Amino acid sequence: MSMTIRDEITRAISADGLVKAAAVTGRDLVERARHIHTLLPMATAALGRALLGASLMGDMLKEEKGSVTLQFRGGGPLGTVLAVSDWEGCVRGYVQNPHVDLMEKHPGKLDVGAAVGTEGTLTVLKDIGLKEPYIGSIGLFSGEIADDLAMYFVESEQIPTACALGVLLDTDQSVTAAGGYLIQLLPGAGEEVITRIEEGVKQLGPVSRALASGLDGEGLLRAVLPGFPLEILEKHPVEYRCSCTRDRVTGAFAALGREELSDLIQSQGQADLTCQFCDKVYHFSREELERLLAEL
Repeated sequence: MSMTIRDEITRAISADGLVKAAAVTGRDLVERARHIHTLLPMATAALGRALLGASLMGDMLKEEKGSVTLQFRGGGPLGTVLAVSDWEGCVRGYVQNPHVDLMEKHPGKLDVGAAVGTEGTLTVLKDIGLKEPYIGSIGLFSGEIADDLAMYFVESEQIPTACALGVLLDTDQSVTAAGGYLIQLLPGAGEEVITRIEEGVKQLGPVSRALASGLDGEGLLRAVLPGFPLEILEKHPVEYRCSCTRDRVTGAFAALGREELSDLIQSQGQADLTCQFCDKVYHFSREELERLLAEL
C-alpha cells in the first residue's frame, strides 16, 4: 500500500536544546519542476536536490518576504543549477542544460556529483530586506548538493551541519520520493552529541530509500536522531511556486536599454518573454513596447 506523503517542512529541536533539525518532503514539487522544464533524470535529481535544500534554508529565514538563492556552478554538463526559496520554503528553479544524458556511479545510482561538477562554486544569496543581500560563496567539493550545503554552513556560518537530500525516480522518469534533512548543532553541543548524530546518519543510510519506505518528515527526523527526545516545533506545507508577474517581466525590457529595445521594435514588432522558472510566456505587442520605450 503506498500512501501519499504531502510536501511539507517539519522543524524540531532536541529537548536539551543542543540540536535543531528540519526535514522536507517534496515529491510533488520536484515532479512539478520536472514537468515545467521537461527534465531528464540527471537534471531532475540535481535540480530536485537543490530545490529541497533551498526550501530548508528559506524556511530558516526569520524575515517575512526574505529569500534564499542557491547557485551551483560546478563546470559539469548540467551547467548552472539554480534554486530560489521564499521565507516559507516555497521554491522555484531551473537548470541550464535540462537534457543531459544519464551518468551513473553504478546501475541505478545517478552520479549527480559528476553531472554538476566540482570545478566551481556554490553561491548562497540571502535577501533579508536590507539594502544589500548577504552573499557567501564556497568552492564545490562534491557536486552532490547536500554535502556542499553542509560544507557551506561549516565554512561560511561556522555551524556544524549534517545534510542529506534525495530524489528517487521511477522507470518512467517520474519522481517517486524526494526529500531530506538538515541537522545543526547549537552552542554547547560537545563531541559526544556529534558522535551520536554521526551514528544516526550512518544507521539511516540513503535518504531516498528511507523516504521510499514511507517515512514522512517527522519520521525521517526521529529515524536519523534516535535517542534524542525531539520536540516538533512546526509543520507546514511547501510547493513549487513562481512569483513572476507581468510587471517583473517588463523589467527585463527596461534592462535592455533604449537602443536595443528600439531595435527589437524595428526588427520584430512584438516580443514574447518566457519566465525561466515556470515557462509562462508573456506577450508584448508593438504598442506596449513603444510605450515602454517612451517611458525609458
